[in-house]
Amino acid sequence: MACSSLPAPVGLALSLPDPRADVADLADTIAAIATAVAPGQGSVAIVRLSGPAALAIGRRLFRAPGSQVWDSHRILYGHVVDPASGERIDEALLLLMQAPRSFTGEDVVELHCHGGLICVQRVHELVLASGARRAQAGEFSQRAFLNGRLDLTRAEAVSDLVTARSRRAAQLAIAGLDGGLQRRISGLRERLLDQLAELEARVDFEEDLPLLDGAAVAAELAAVRSELEELVAGAGQGQLLREGLRVAIVGRPNVGKSSLLNRLSRSERAIVTDLPGTTRDLVESELVLQGVPLTLLDTAGIRATDDRIEQLGIERSRSALASADLVLLLFDLSAGWTGEDQALRALVPEGVACLVVGNKLDQGPQGLGPSPEHRSGQPEPAAGRPQAGDPVSGERMAPGDPAPEGPVQADPAEVRISAATGAGIDQLVGTLLARCGSSGDQGIAVALNRRQADLAASAASSLERSLEAAEQQLPWDFWTIDLRAAALCLGEITGEEVSEAVLDRIFSRFCIGK
Repeated sequence: MACSSLPAPVGLALSLPDPRADVADLADTIAAIATAVAPGQGSVAIVRLSGPAALAIGRRLFRAPGSQVWDSHRILYGHVVDPASGERIDEALLLLMQAPRSFTGEDVVELHCHGGLICVQRVHELVLASGARRAQAGEFSQRAFLNGRLDLTRAEAVSDLVTARSRRAAQLAIAGLDGGLQRRISGLRERLLDQLAELEARVDFEEDLPLLDGAAVAAELAAVRSELEELVAGAGQGQLLREGLRVAIVGRPNVGKSSLLNRLSRSERAIVTDLPGTTRDLVESELVLQGVPLTLLDTAGIRATDDRIEQLGIERSRSALASADLVLLLFDLSAGWTGEDQALRALVPEGVACLVVGNKLDQGPQGLGPSPEHRSGQPEPAAGRPQAGDPVSGERMAPGDPAPEGPVQADPAEVRISAATGAGIDQLVGTLLARCGSSGDQGIAVALNRRQADLAASAASSLERSLEAAEQQLPWDFWTIDLRAAALCLGEITGEEVSEAVLDRIFSRFCIGK
């Protein structure tokens, strides 16, 4: 991601215009249903309002019996009433949080209604009819940022926490919400600004100031660049924990794909029989392995067939190959690695990771002869592995080439398992995650998202160019050009340097009501 356009190089005026100057909608009162809505699901639903008219709308629609006090951070009991007809819409609680002690920094009212569909939707309609505007995606969090309640890294952590699919992803989001990432990035930016101030001063007033130690400045820039590169390197693991992986299990019919899906998901998600072609459609299973969310796709066995329904399933299997982060190519150890297996391997698109797994370890291998490695499920020693370039592991067949009949001379299994007994499954999970870049998340305190990682990488590249200017002993003002760009990129991460267009793009990815 490119940084915003650089301002004129005068002093340290790095800040962009205040985004609030272009957001006329801050004068509006916004409203949204802040909880998931589904028929028969959830006992409580919340309608959230924020803005200057939030309290007035709350008073118009809510009837609190007795002498309950409408004070900030108090909960009132009563009913939501249609002011036009006097009809009671729902029994509810009202929570009032007056500015600036609220999530958005504005007056906030929350109406806690009964769950389901009808009551909460009717309450929401009354709120909109009373003068509120329907909130856009992420608009509450955007107002919290614009009103100084959150920096941009904390706002993005809110979204990450809501969408977290594993405990570890939620822990990383909490770390961001607590300000761990903001403190790290702001600290690095301050170090750059300190060096920029020294360099700018020498550009304008070098004769009146003591000599500047260029080597010390370069060392500090190199140290900041190193820390940024470390953060960027850890971003991939964070993305893995946040976004998860799509893993397509492919193979010939009846090699045990559905059995493996059931074993990994610990449930009978797919029908398992001895008949080839049982699975005729994609079967998806969501699970978490070692903190990483996975979507497993059990595909129809790919083979030549005249069955139209099975053909449709095979076409979907081919599509799954292209959309997967990793293809788990399963073959039958008892039948050996066949020409059909080799032809399937050629169908895996370039750039998609492929893990070849031998199944039915409990039935014993054929063609290759029994070996300790096959019986244990452990990989054979490196010296005995097929080498790149041999007809099994290195050379890819063209999709149109005819598949040789019967087993070939060796199999390329990286892991050997028995989906029926569970042998080798732990090794399979570890190998699968390692192939996708997971190195264990111990020690990861903060992790950049894609936007932040792109900006941090841009900042590191800018510092590299500043260091090249230092190495060539160019004048100080050559150092400042890329140093200024690096500081601007870090400011975009925290929101200290940000444009309205960037904000709209970021917050549009949030859920409605947050």
